[in-house]
Amino acid sequence: MAFTSNFMPTSFKVEILKGVHNFSTGSGQTFRLALYNDSATFNASTTAYVTTNEVANSGTYAKGGGALTKITPTSSGTTALTDFADLSFTTATITAYGALIYNDTATGNPAVAVLAFGGPKASTAGTFTIVFPAATATGAIIRIA
Repeated sequence: MAFTSNFMPTSFKVEILKGVHNFSTGSGQTFRLALYNDSATFNASTTAYVTTNEVANSGTYAKGGGALTKITPTSSGTTALTDFADLSFTTATITAYGALIYNDTATGNPAVAVLAFGGPKASTAGTFTIVFPAATATGAIIRIA
């Protein structure tokens, strides 16, 4: 299986320092989440969104994935964090093993995070939902400690 853990690609860490990504609500930047099958391979050197091994269009899911609703960055203790609202695709028949969050606004669609689902997750002519963890210092999908 190609998806073994959640991680932030090295390119994302560098791009944060260069100011490529702005997670503030109202910033004009759009982040998307694309779903992938078990043949997708992502690692620390992943730099951008790719269509290879992305799941097929179904229901409201289309290549490129869905736009994420940002939660304004904040801090908790010494940890800076941001998160996204849950994302659903309706009337979809999908089997996905993981996802890629990427910045659809920045040049080259740079990768932000790789999410491993821990095995196949599926919907059959139903709703496929990505549930993001709580926006806390230990749970938020993007944390800088």
